[in-house]
Formats: sequence, C-alpha cells, structure tokens
Amino acid sequence: MESILRAAGELLDVELSRPVDLGGSSRSTVLRCETAGGGSVIVKAFSKEPESLRGFTAEAAGLSLGIAGPEVLGVDPEVPLLVMADLGSAPTLADVLLGSDPVAAESGLLAWARGLGRLAAASVDRRADLARLWSRYDKGMLSWGDEPWIARRAAELLVLLGSAGIAVPAGLAGELARVGTAGGETYPAFTPGDTCPDNNLLTAQGLRLLDFEAACYQSVFLTAAYCRMPFSSCWCVFTLPAGMAAEIERTYRAEVLGVYPELADDEVWQAGMRQAVAVWTVDATVRMLPRTAKDEPLHRTRRPVPTRRQVLRHRWEMASTLEEFPAFAETMRLLVGEVAGGWEVAPLPGYPAFES
Repeated sequence: MESILRAAGELLDVELSRPVDLGGSSRSTVLRCETAGGGSVIVKAFSKEPESLRGFTAEAAGLSLGIAGPEVLGVDPEVPLLVMADLGSAPTLADVLLGSDPVAAESGLLAWARGLGRLAAASVDRRADLARLWSRYDKGMLSWGDEPWIARRAAELLVLLGSAGIAVPAGLAGELARVGTAGGETYPAFTPGDTCPDNNLLTAQGLRLLDFEAACYQSVFLTAAYCRMPFSSCWCVFTLPAGMAAEIERTYRAEVLGVYPELADDEVWQAGMRQAVAVWTVDATVRMLPRTAKDEPLHRTRRPVPTRRQVLRHRWEMASTLEEFPAFAETMRLLVGEVAGGWEVAPLPGYPAFES
C-alpha cells in the first residue's frame, strides 16, 4: 500500500495520505486517498498477472475515452496504476435493490438502463479512438471485444456436459456456433464490461459507472440481456416483479434506436436478445457448474445473496424456452431435470426491495 501511495503521489505531484481500502479484487487494489489540499482521489493499482494487465489496459483506455466513468487524473503504465476523481459514497444500484425502498429500486434500475443505452449511443463513432488508447496502454493482451471468448465457452460447455453425464443432443455444436455470432460485430457499442449493480453509483448528478476492467465494444444485445435475465454475469441476481424486466429493456432499447434504427423491428430485436441470453447462459454454466458440489453464496460478504445453484437453475429454466435453438433448449431442460433436479434449494427469490 505504501508503494502504491508513493507512486500515485509522484504521478500527481501531490502528497497523498490516509488510504482507505475500498475492496478491489484479486486483480487490483483500490484506495481512497486524501490529498494535501484536503480533497480525495481514487487510486487503482493492478498486479502483473496477465488478466490484471488486461484489466489495466481496458480501464485506462476505457476511462480515457472520456464518455463515461470518473475523470482520469493520471496513468502510470509501469506500476501499473490509475488515479481517478473521487465520485463519493453514493449508494450503488446493488444497495437499493437489496434495500427496502421499491421506489428507489425501480428508479435506480431505469436510470441504469437509460445510462447504459445513452453510453452505447454516444460511443458508436468512437471505436477507433478506443483502439488508439488501447495501443497507448497495451500490455500484450487482447481486449474482450477481440478475444474469442464466446466460442471458447461453447467448446468448454460441450466438454463439461460430458463430464456431467448429460447426453449432448444432436445439433448442439452447430447451434452453439450460431450463438457465437452474437459478439461485437452485430450492432456494436462501447460498454465498461462489468455493468453489474455494484458498479453503478446513483449520485445526485445521475448514474455514474465504475469498473472498466473489461471495457470493449460488443453487441448491444449482450448488454441489453442484463436487463432481461437480469444481470447476466453478476452476483446480485434475484427475480424482478412482473413486467419490470421488460420495462428496463424498453428503456435501454429506446436509447440505442437513434444510432441503430433497425432495432425498432421487434423480430430483429427479439432474435438478438434470445441469442444473447444463450451466450450468457453458456458463460454462467461453464463458470459456475464445476463449483456447485457445495451450494455456496455467490458473494463472499454481501447479504442477502443467492447461491450458485439457485442462479444456475434460474438461467437454465429461462434458456429452456429458446426454441429457435432446439438442441440448446433441450440441453437446458436436461440440466434442469438431471442436474438441478437433485439440488434441494429454494427457487430464486425476488429482489428484497420489491419483496418488503
């Protein structure tokens, strides 16, 4: 921590003190530090592991694009670290969803969807700028927009199904190849990458986004699926009241129609959304199924929080209705019956804010 503080202070040419650890992750350390002038800044330092270096490049490039997130005050590619403006301690979307005020929770969800949609629309012509910034801070790792992660997850799923004793339905490999086209080339737009509830501050000035470690260009459908599922790759996953997922999805969609007017066609939109749901379901299955021998909470410290088994069963049940991918839908039904059928867990509950 002392070396991080010293490097950040030298970068800004200001004395920093009284660091407060804001949590970070296995890849990064995040500190709120006081400046000699009585203000505060956020310092985010990364380790030298490959995924950490990818996160540094994405964060530095994504924030330097200047269309979302806190202002970048300095970047040291050697440590590596960033110093950012401090956005304060406003509640996150996770805070209000796990709270007791349904009005605040609904307002937060709509602000989140609207903010992500506006960001996507504003970014469509900035892809070359992000590529230039990526080159400036490049540490030798592909961005998630260029990484063939969807195809890799599909291959991993086929192996995983065999080890789980699931008979792979005929045609599944071909359908997974079709699903894999839901990457960044169909209606691409910028995303911070991790748009989960705890990375969205609900400030007096509006929604402010945090955590750009996976910033890239990807299909707007992959972002919009977070509205429908909800929160495709996150820990803060519960069910929404009837109609609310559709409402926040409409809010996001309305913002991107200005740059992609063809998405007003319901057939185009629904097909893209179903494909994105399949992508994220494959991702969740590959990430979480091997870790379900014990049914553990999805977050180490936050409560309430669902378990891995609860979320996986919810994902599989939703994906089992994707009948344009019949082999995939059948696979999901097999997972529900043959794997989740042996799990003695309660159904995924609703968000606490709407249950109180």
